[in-house]
Amino acid sequence: MTLTTESTAVPQQADAAEGVWTRVCQLDDLQPEVGAAALVAGQQVALFRLLDGTVLATGNQDPFSGANVMSRGIVGTRGDIATVASPMHKQVFDLRSGTCLDDASVALPVYPVVVSNGFVEVRLPEGLPSSVVGRPRAVA
Repeated sequence: MTLTTESTAVPQQADAAEGVWTRVCQLDDLQPEVGAAALVAGQQVALFRLLDGTVLATGNQDPFSGANVMSRGIVGTRGDIATVASPMHKQVFDLRSGTCLDDASVALPVYPVVVSNGFVEVRLPEGLPSSVVGRPRAVA
């Protein structure tokens, strides 16, 4: 599933020291253990809702292939670590830290996530444009 933003006004909060929180989708839009891609302020983000309800966000670009496919990866675990395996070459990444478990010199960017009033919000890094916000819609 891919989520894109529509151009509707959605409140956002800016904190110069920490970046910008952007409302991305409703929690119910995310299926457990299935990734979803969202385009937020021009940044591709992969969202993962785990079985315990935790929502995690990483960059969507596979650092090995350069393809924006991480949201299509296989969600699983290694021990107690929630992971996603790239659908390209099957490298496995820790969803909490972004670290590649097969090559510790490589990592996905990870983004803070909060669920507020049923909406998933992601904090974008500083320096990204914040003018594109909106309610996502599912794209088949």
